[in-house]
Amino acid sequence: MSRAMSTMNISLPETLKTFVDQQVSGRGFGTSSEYVRELIRKDQDRQNLRRLLLDGAASAPTQAVDESYFADLRDRARLSRAK
Repeated sequence: MSRAMSTMNISLPETLKTFVDQQVSGRGFGTSSEYVRELIRKDQDRQNLRRLLLDGAASAPTQAVDESYFADLRDRARLSRAK
């Protein structure tokens, strides 16, 4: 599967460039672009998780998940297999 790539040039202070270079060599990235792509993917994942957590926090309360919940779930699974 081929992905079209765009090019983006960024300017970094020397200290950040040195840090990126160290991360690339020390963590097995082939290029600084691979490292930056990984950082962006992780940021996307964090933002998605945050959105899901906020959506969950804003949703209506649900049934308590306790031992009786799981007992009922097991009973329903047994009944569906018996059919």
